[in-house]
Amino acid sequence: MPSPIRVVIADDHLLFRQGLKSLLKPEVDVVIVGETDRAADIISVLSRTPCDLLILDLQMERNSLADIEQLAARVPVLVLTASEVAADALAAIRFGARGVVLKRFAIETLMEAIRSVIAGNVWMPPTLQTHLAAQLRGPAPSALSPREEEVVRYVALGLRNAEVAAKLSITEQTVKAHLNAIFRKLGIRDRVQLALFASQSGLAGNPHRRS
Repeated sequence: MPSPIRVVIADDHLLFRQGLKSLLKPEVDVVIVGETDRAADIISVLSRTPCDLLILDLQMERNSLADIEQLAARVPVLVLTASEVAADALAAIRFGARGVVLKRFAIETLMEAIRSVIAGNVWMPPTLQTHLAAQLRGPAPSALSPREEEVVRYVALGLRNAEVAAKLSITEQTVKAHLNAIFRKLGIRDRVQLALFASQSGLAGNPHRRS
């Protein structure tokens, strides 16, 4: 049996943290290994508590958007937010969050989001997916070359250009050239939209080298 997903919760509302723990307790593949109610303490908690996922309230005693990039370098971040403004969720993803769960729908969607993020995917509320997908209608995946599809898969997994280059045994400059071509062909602007395109088009998944 696989090891359970180790989760740290950062939320400044005691009742909501307790609710999350009650929600996750019956899940045999998830274990809560730490929690904090202060944004300033998150790094300390992560430093002493090995974990696989951070569940982060976006509206703590300070807006957590500025913290996400630093936190995401340590552990996958799944954002919880009461805001249903698409721009807020998109900003969290752009800062490095791997998923966004609306608090209003946490009971129905949290476990799906956790498992999706741990599998290496980007998870967003269906309403946000619909909002962004409307902007991504364009060429079919077949418009991309096999190498460009490989780049898309790795970017959708959250790898940086240097990491993609190492995986594909090419230079970082070549990765940048591929991304520029991909953005131009698909008519998209950034890596967040590319990750969503990969999910919508079926290109997301485990990359593999073609012979």
